[in-house]
Amino acid sequence: MNPFDIKSALLAKHAQHVVLIHFPIALFLTGVAFDFAAHWTKRATLAAAASLNLLVAAVSVPAVVVTGILAWQLQLDGQKLKGVLLLHLVLGCLSGVLICWIAWIHWRTRRVPARTPPNYRFGLELAASLLIALTGHLGGFLSGVNLSG
Repeated sequence: MNPFDIKSALLAKHAQHVVLIHFPIALFLTGVAFDFAAHWTKRATLAAAASLNLLVAAVSVPAVVVTGILAWQLQLDGQKLKGVLLLHLVLGCLSGVLICWIAWIHWRTRRVPARTPPNYRFGLELAASLLIALTGHLGGFLSGVNLSG
């Protein structure tokens, strides 16, 4: 495939998932970095940036999950999942739930200016970041990026 052939790249059966997945990952990890920085420096602007990044990440999760399921259906004709692909699907769904839960915590806290976010969110953010990294690592194997040779 020619790398400059936009039509074939965009219309590949799995291309949309591979492209879209980078948005919630980047937005979430940036939001977590802003949240840690906001907690450390006590700057409200960093907290607002964290909340916004986490909210947009959560909004983009459903599209990523849908395109992942469509890629499975189109590439493998809906055959039963097993091994790395099944693990990638399960971890991806768990990652999506965690992203949405963390965004909800931030959104709920930002609605009431006097309220401070709960400290347990840092543990959730760390766990979600590690889960996202593992899910992405498995996705790299599925896409052929992480193969040796």
